[in-house]
Amino acid sequence: MRHVVLTAFAALALVSAARAETNMPAEQWAVPYTASPSAIPPCTAPEVLAKIQTRFADTEASFWSSNLSIVSIDKVRAIGFRPWGLDFIPRQFCTGVATTSDGHRRQVNFSIIEDGGIIGWGWGVQWCVVGLDRSLAYAPACKQALP
Repeated sequence: MRHVVLTAFAALALVSAARAETNMPAEQWAVPYTASPSAIPPCTAPEVLAKIQTRFADTEASFWSSNLSIVSIDKVRAIGFRPWGLDFIPRQFCTGVATTSDGHRRQVNFSIIEDGGIIGWGWGVQWCVVGLDRSLAYAPACKQALP
């Protein structure tokens, strides 16, 4: 019986240590993050908007046999930096209005993620154009692309 009680206390101590470790700021992990908005480009950076435009056109052509593209993105603004707390990878959430090649203006929600590029190198971007999330990856209506 004593062995069972000691084992239970050891397990509880491990769970407590693990729980405390999950609240560690991302910049203190073994692979540290800078956790600063300066580590990623701003929402209005031309390279961010160009990446969204290119990937949108590629997705439309590859998966939906469509020639739809984003002509421009304006009214871009930041809506949150690291909103879920210290223990998440730093990311900047943004929104704007995309004008597509069919003449429609649609809201585009996106986030710029530190170390979110290919194989974790550089920044990455995730995006969703409201009304054109055909795979429903960010359903409903791209709300899952927001903080």
